[in-house]
Amino acid sequence: MNDIDVLMEFLRFPLDNSDELFHKFSDIPGCIQRGENMEKFIFIKGKRENKVLLVAHADTYWDSHYGKGISQPQEFIQTDGIIQNKNGGLGADDRAGCAMLWLLRHLGHSLLITNGEEHGRIGSKWLMQNNQDIADEINQHHQFLIQLDRRNKTDFKCYTVGTDEFREYVSEMTGYTEPNYSSYTDIVTLCRDVCGVNLSIGYHNEHTANEFLDMSAWQNTLRICRKWLSKDDLPRFALP
Repeated sequence: MNDIDVLMEFLRFPLDNSDELFHKFSDIPGCIQRGENMEKFIFIKGKRENKVLLVAHADTYWDSHYGKGISQPQEFIQTDGIIQNKNGGLGADDRAGCAMLWLLRHLGHSLLITNGEEHGRIGSKWLMQNNQDIADEINQHHQFLIQLDRRNKTDFKCYTVGTDEFREYVSEMTGYTEPNYSSYTDIVTLCRDVCGVNLSIGYHNEHTANEFLDMSAWQNTLRICRKWLSKDDLPRFALP
């Protein structure tokens, strides 16, 4: 399957639950899966020495646990590189990020799929509070974290979990810019001792029936990550 085929496979997963997505990642050797419902995650430890943790969340805004279950069928429309669901939400936030993790899984880095991000980072909070071994593994044995769950084309956001040095490094590696430090996502919970960044993956109008994904922007971030994460000399950025 090419990259777009993989993206479409992930966008076709049901929007109202994350079971099929978790099942797909659970087949990766070495997978650690814990929890249930929104308090759930999958962690796959990378084999590289100077590895990065790649993060995405499995739930969508329309998950049935949030009382927003979607019953409309997914009918995709593609026009000039833009994809939408004719019948409502697309779920690119964050199924497009999960597709990237799947495509990057052979580079030797660790993977983390959380649940419950859309309703207050439920899965990542449960991980940090009740799974000390994984929390320590994340923060003690990774150079930094990259979450693939940001709207727009060329943004990055470190929120409260980036240093000036790390922000400069991310900008150099990606060419992206940070609009502000506001809001939050899973890395704000997960980053205790190490820096993290969230990268644009091309979706717009998330949480609405008008959500769409710019596939060229998605492919660009994927291309950047492949080049960046293939480097041998990835530095560690500690979080004070």
